[in-house]
Amino acid sequence: MNRFRYSAIVLAALSALPTFATQIDQAKSIQNRTNQASAHSQTVIDKSASASIELKTSIERLREEVNNLRVYRNHLNTLIQSQNSEMASLEQQISDIKETRQGIVPLMYQMIEGLRQIVAQDKPIKLTQRQERIEKLTALMGRADVSEAEKYRRILEAYQIEMDYGNKIAAYQDEITTTDDVTREADILYVGRLSLVARSLNHQQFWSWDTQSRRWVDGDISHLAQINQAFDLANQQIAPALLDLPVSLTVAEAK
Repeated sequence: MNRFRYSAIVLAALSALPTFATQIDQAKSIQNRTNQASAHSQTVIDKSASASIELKTSIERLREEVNNLRVYRNHLNTLIQSQNSEMASLEQQISDIKETRQGIVPLMYQMIEGLRQIVAQDKPIKLTQRQERIEKLTALMGRADVSEAEKYRRILEAYQIEMDYGNKIAAYQDEITTTDDVTREADILYVGRLSLVARSLNHQQFWSWDTQSRRWVDGDISHLAQINQAFDLANQQIAPALLDLPVSLTVAEAK
C-alpha cells in the first residue's frame, strides 16, 4: 500500500514536470522581455538625458546671445543718440553758416572796395601789382569752385600786404611819368609811406613823389648822393645808416 502511494506521488510529480517547465520558460521569457524593456527604457532615458543636456546647453548659448544682443542694442542706441545730437549740431552749424555767409559776402565786397580806395588814394607804390591784385580778388568772388573761407583769406592777405608797405624799405623798377609828361623806366625806392623817390637808370637824376599834386617832381641834384645811398641800403649793399630823403606826406600826415 505504501509502495502504491509512493508510486502515485512519483507519477503525480512526473506528470507535473512539463507544466513546471512551461512556467519556468514563461518566467524566463518574461524576464527576458523585462530586461529588454529595461534596456530600451535605459536607452530612452540616456537619449532623453543627452537631449536634456543639449537643450540646456542651447538654452545657455541662446541666453548668452540674448545678453550680447542686449548689450549691442544698448550700444547702438547710444550711437544713434550721439548721431542724432551730432546731426542736430551740424544742422545748426549749417544754419549758422548760411546766416554768416549772408553777412560775410557783402562784407568781402566792401573790403575789396576799401582796398580799391586805399590804392587810389595812396602813394603809387607798386601800383600795377596792387591794382592787379584787386582785380583778381574781384574775379575770385565770382568763382563757385573757391570757398568763402578761401576768398576771405585772400582778402585779408591783400590787406596785410598793404600794411607791409608802410613798414618796409624796398626798391624795384617800374615806369613813371614825370612833370614833362615823359614816361620812363626808373628805379623806385619807398621807405614805408614816408618817402617815395625814383632814380634814373643811369643814376644821374631822381624824382620824388609829391603827395599834394600827386605827381613825380624833379629832385634837387645836390641830394643825389643821399638818394644813391638809400638805394644801396634797400638793396642790402651797405650797412644800415641814417637816411636823408625827401618826404612824401600830406599836411595832415605830417602833423
